[in-house]
Amino acid sequence: MYRRLKIQLTGAVQGVGFRPFVFNIANRYNLKGYVLNDTEGVLIEVEGEKENIDKFLVSLFSEKPPLAHIFSSYIEELDFFGYKNFQIKSSKSNKEKQVFILPDISICDECLKEINDKNNRRYRYPFTNCTNCGPRFSIIQKLPYDRENTTMKNFKMCEICKEEYHNPLDRRFHAQPNACPGCGPEISLYTSKKEFIARGDEALRVVINLLKKGKIIAIKGIGGFHLVADATNDYPLKELRKRKNRGEKPFAVMFKNINEIEKYTIINDFEKAVILSPERPIVIVKIRENKKISQYVAPNLRKLGVFLPYSPLHYLLLNDYENPLVMTSANLSDEPIVKDNEEAFNKLSVFTDYILIHNRDIENRVDDSVVRVISNNISFIRRSRGYAPLPIKLPFNLNKKVLAVGGHQKNTIAIAFENKAILSQHIGDLETLDACKSFEDTIYKFLDLYDFKPEVILSDLHPRYYSTKFAEDFSKNYSIKHVKVQHHFAHALSVMVDNEIKEEEKILAVCWDGTGYGLDGNLWGGEFLISSYQSFNRILYFDYFKLIGGEKAVKEPRRVAISILFEIFGKDIPFFKAFSEKEIENLYLIWQKNINCYLTSSVGRLFDAVSSLLDIKQILSYEGQSGMIMEDLYDNSIKDFYPYSINENKIIWKEIILSLLDDKSNTEVKISRFINTLAKIVIDIGKNFDIPIGLSGGVFQNKPLVEKIIDLAHKNNIKILIHKKVPPNDGGLSLGQVAHLLI
Repeated sequence: MYRRLKIQLTGAVQGVGFRPFVFNIANRYNLKGYVLNDTEGVLIEVEGEKENIDKFLVSLFSEKPPLAHIFSSYIEELDFFGYKNFQIKSSKSNKEKQVFILPDISICDECLKEINDKNNRRYRYPFTNCTNCGPRFSIIQKLPYDRENTTMKNFKMCEICKEEYHNPLDRRFHAQPNACPGCGPEISLYTSKKEFIARGDEALRVVINLLKKGKIIAIKGIGGFHLVADATNDYPLKELRKRKNRGEKPFAVMFKNINEIEKYTIINDFEKAVILSPERPIVIVKIRENKKISQYVAPNLRKLGVFLPYSPLHYLLLNDYENPLVMTSANLSDEPIVKDNEEAFNKLSVFTDYILIHNRDIENRVDDSVVRVISNNISFIRRSRGYAPLPIKLPFNLNKKVLAVGGHQKNTIAIAFENKAILSQHIGDLETLDACKSFEDTIYKFLDLYDFKPEVILSDLHPRYYSTKFAEDFSKNYSIKHVKVQHHFAHALSVMVDNEIKEEEKILAVCWDGTGYGLDGNLWGGEFLISSYQSFNRILYFDYFKLIGGEKAVKEPRRVAISILFEIFGKDIPFFKAFSEKEIENLYLIWQKNINCYLTSSVGRLFDAVSSLLDIKQILSYEGQSGMIMEDLYDNSIKDFYPYSINENKIIWKEIILSLLDDKSNTEVKISRFINTLAKIVIDIGKNFDIPIGLSGGVFQNKPLVEKIIDLAHKNNIKILIHKKVPPNDGGLSLGQVAHLLI
């Protein structure tokens, strides 16, 4: 008996070798028909003996390529047609686009062997790739994912590459970025003044010698440029900080292999697995003492962001160089990562001595992803290369197409339809014109890629966020509804989606961060919300205190600390050496008369205040610095905590601060008791509600705090929800916004 089936697959099924896979299993079972890419995903028509068709279907879903993600399948029985063979047909693009774009994928073992094999024609070729690895999102210009729709269209395949591309038995069968030294992209080295030095492998060899001499080099990678220097050499790193005005913000370090990482850091098996994963994120881990990593890599921290090479160019660089390399995103302060060659010469020459470019254009800039392991789960700090723009499944179906524009810091945007949300790569803080332009470019790129016409646009509630103003203008220009979602409600919704909470369920969302615009016009940040997908009820929050100087207080923990001291003691505060007596007098008048002061409930700012009171950090070099240092000083053996109280719906922090000031113990013990107190507050309040507790907001990037909460929750039989697919910080806001069901 003969059958003919039409099979439509949606998901991440383009650029993963799916068509050659289908071609091969169809021939295995002697079936006829075709397979092609279309704007919905992959379309298959197959006919033959019923028994063989059944085997084909089993193989289709059980043997699919490892990088493929099938979100849905539609199978329709058709009348027998009489195909003569099975073939891969040209792509179609006549329907609404629902295919999902793959992230850029780290080099596979087979390609790695080739670039290290002297007898292989791709020996030391820095753009080697195949169906199982290589650039995807960074090079795509439009769907479907075919070579002519990527920046590889500028390179015509040579006869050998063309033969590989058309050979069903070759792993480069329909590998769109396929190339070799004879027909593909190449690297070139220049001085920062744009004076040509060398190209190809010679350029790489010169780079190695320059790094040994302590030079700083901008190197173009997969999704943008890195600034590269020897991680063991103080001079170039000190110079890089000076040129870039980088302060103390840590650099990430790339190592040649996992054995080298283990020499310099202390990692557990889970962290090791994440470091080795195909996504190749930067993973924050403990650094070993007395190792030769420069003090200028991560000043005042006991942790290090480490990652492995993920492109052939990185592998060649690290294999040739004897030391690990600092590899940090190349950009001006608060601007997006530089991705274009001319842009690199214009913007990076002040930081670097040399610039290594290549002639494969980067269509979509993509920063490295940053994660850490908390309680044996991946916790994102930045979700980008390797993960974006894979969709996130919603635990409900949307009845409209929505666009969410996120917040102001760590911005991501999202489009969502049916039960899928597609988050952009990390865009960053919208502090500069170039950052805002990158934000808009990303939005229009996503709308164009997916032929997406939103019916609703969602933004933060803050009236002065650039993203909010953009949403207002977009709503007017395209005559669509604009919904503003309160910042911490979006955090709550984000952790709900991340944990697949059902539409009819509620959680107790604990949303702690630096600041977010509240419904009362104050700056929230220490919130307990009973949240559903439709609405929230703010049941508890940390008692308000003043931020003296607004944004200035965000960067100066001493301003938060002195405000808290004024609140407790009035003008006659205990000796506080962070300010002179005259400064204290002036600040008290400002505080008393409420001049440029803003009320906040922020737990993030409480961390800053404690940091200042313990003289850990008075002025921040980067956001979150005080919390990062404090978590290094946490002692897990300390089990006790400070007293606190609740008055009506406010958590009173004064008792905590007074107890900390009276504590005669060392700094580590005080920090541990403070963090333990915050964890106990969460559990004590959570005991009163028979629903899960969700943790969201930047404060919950603090590893000891989250792990202490989880430990106490386990002892009290309370279910804790933490982020696993998106960051707890503002990088997850866009996911939360699309989940607001009152649209």
